[in-house]
Amino acid sequence: MERTVRPALLRGAPTPPCSKSYAQRALALALLAEGRTTLRNLDLCDDTRRALDAIRTLGARIERLDASTVAVEGGLRYGRLSGERCVLRPAADRLHAGESGLAARLFAPLAALADRPLLIEGEGTLLHRPMQTVADALRQLGARAEATGGRLPLTVCGPLRGGEARIDGSVSSQFATGLLLALPCCAEETVLRLSDAVSTPYLDMTIAAAERFGAAIFQRDYAEFYVPGGQRYRAVDYTIEGDWSAAAMLLAAGAVAGEVTVGGISRLSRQADTRFCEALARAGAVVVDEAHAVTVVRRPLRAFEFDATDCPDLFPALAVLGAAAEGTTVLRGASRLRHKECDRGAALREEYGRLGIEIEMPEADVMTVRGGAPRGGRVSAHGDHRIAMSLAATALRADAPVTIEGAECVAKSFPEFFEQLERCTAGAK
Repeated sequence: MERTVRPALLRGAPTPPCSKSYAQRALALALLAEGRTTLRNLDLCDDTRRALDAIRTLGARIERLDASTVAVEGGLRYGRLSGERCVLRPAADRLHAGESGLAARLFAPLAALADRPLLIEGEGTLLHRPMQTVADALRQLGARAEATGGRLPLTVCGPLRGGEARIDGSVSSQFATGLLLALPCCAEETVLRLSDAVSTPYLDMTIAAAERFGAAIFQRDYAEFYVPGGQRYRAVDYTIEGDWSAAAMLLAAGAVAGEVTVGGISRLSRQADTRFCEALARAGAVVVDEAHAVTVVRRPLRAFEFDATDCPDLFPALAVLGAAAEGTTVLRGASRLRHKECDRGAALREEYGRLGIEIEMPEADVMTVRGGAPRGGRVSAHGDHRIAMSLAATALRADAPVTIEGAECVAKSFPEFFEQLERCTAGAK
């Protein structure tokens, strides 16, 4: 699908969807909890739909209560005595993760709580993303796991017992997240050692979500995690907070093209992408922080430096700011971009280049963005939702319309993105 974005001013109050990172963790925990969990403010982007399908495959029963609320009856069967093994009873022998890297890496360890083989499949760009770290960790903890050439499809068979494991944390925190959520259900305690951990705020989110459902996970400097065995997750009534990754793109659009108040978010969130407000301030935008909303007002922007190593999903939004700033913006952490839905560094460089904006990667971990006036034209989303949204935000200040090929990929995380943008454009007239 093509989408044409015309130069425009923005004024309005868009609302991002719920955090898909928190939503997928909450759905996984609802699967593992005893009793009936109620999840509120659940928006159904493609990734969240995949997580719903995954917990249904793994034995959960789901009832839709209204447009944004579901009730989940957990599928884990707890032993009657403390220390007895907990078992999932999958409803099928295949779990399809779509293009969601988090779903594949999150639900593989949970599938190892079952005592029969389960095949985890994916599609599109997910088939090229690494999975070997998950398979290696599961084998160290007593389960059987076999990745195809280090990628999907992945075959998993429990029981997951606990014990000790070492994993490489330098590529993604997602490899640890699924393990940390599954391990409290094991009979044995576990020590998980993580080398070169990145995106540590996402590990904080995982620990906090597990605690909300009644389990304790302890960590030391993100290098060693201790997980007591024999714990029981309890059902809760849980409201999922707004998504800061999506909010950052709306705030970026406002910072370069007008004024927006993004509701349903809080700077107190554990989400890594709250740091985008820091980037906005460095670039010279006006930022007004309220209890459950953030307002940004356009001002002449200046080049800035920012380290996004622990929040790599911000790069496309940071590119929007850098392209509108006077001078050359320097962004660090660019090596994290290769194993996303596409090679995001290469995609940003190519597509912004088509708009007349120079993006370079002079070093493996550094991206530079030279500010300038974008021109209209045709660009490609590269099958990546964040690339599509970034190009749309920059198109608002182009000298002619920009047509984005493959714009439908925004459904992965923010299906209403273009509609929200259009409403704010109408509000500025």
